[in-house]
Amino acid sequence: MNNEKFEKYLIEEKKASANTCRAYERDIKQFKIFLGERGIEQVCDAVNSDIVAYLMELKSQGKTKATLNRKMASIRTYYGFLQKKEGLIENPADNIKTPKIAKKEIDYLEPDEVTRLMEIPDDSEKGMRDKAILELLYATGIRAGELISMEMADLNLRMGFVTCDGENIRARIIPVGRMARNALEKYIKNARPRMVRNNENERSLFVNFQGKALTRQGLWKILKEYGVKCQLRTSLTPQVLRNSFAIHMLQNGADIKSLQELMGHEDISATQVYLAFTKNRIKDVYDRAHPRA
Repeated sequence: MNNEKFEKYLIEEKKASANTCRAYERDIKQFKIFLGERGIEQVCDAVNSDIVAYLMELKSQGKTKATLNRKMASIRTYYGFLQKKEGLIENPADNIKTPKIAKKEIDYLEPDEVTRLMEIPDDSEKGMRDKAILELLYATGIRAGELISMEMADLNLRMGFVTCDGENIRARIIPVGRMARNALEKYIKNARPRMVRNNENERSLFVNFQGKALTRQGLWKILKEYGVKCQLRTSLTPQVLRNSFAIHMLQNGADIKSLQELMGHEDISATQVYLAFTKNRIKDVYDRAHPRA
């Protein structure tokens, strides 16, 4: 595969981000390995049945429908590139149906629910830590695994950002808003030193009362506790706060490409699922504001 030509095609004609380019190139590399195992040296020599066999192989490995659809999108795009730029006559990916995915309900918080939630933690050591966790999750949209793996060195409060090691992609720099910075400063100054007094070499940003890194289970327990206290209409999880971050960003004017980068999505389709909520908001604004709506 001519990576440079394909990447140029993706960027210039498909308006793909750098993350999407890497995801597509990785998918095609895996597809080529499969074809090689079937004795097919060139991608352009594959036929419709080879692609179907590849999808069946992925399905047998337990890959989700979403993954199958993404792999197929990569393959279709690559063959489209070969047709337009390399003279391929027939596209073997044509007429291959991919599995339909039922639309998942996306749970999120309304802005007033976020406000109520952030008011619940008290000024105890636990409360200061928990407030910092809640504020950081909502301010950045990071995943649970990204939060619990974050170290003190990843935080730059003076400049107002965190460095986050994402899933399968390069580290990304995420801005941290004023409310989250205030909560983090309070936790780091007044709570964390006492929590790590018996384990002062601990590098993790968020710790438990043994001075050790907070676990995923510990994080979920904290969020569940505050979700119950706040009497939210949905269970509080890291994903709910991540969804809330994305939806509120879009509703307040963020562009989809910037949001993709902030969330660490390789494929922009993962970010686009939130656009429906923006459309609903735009319709509400139109209905309220237009004199003939």
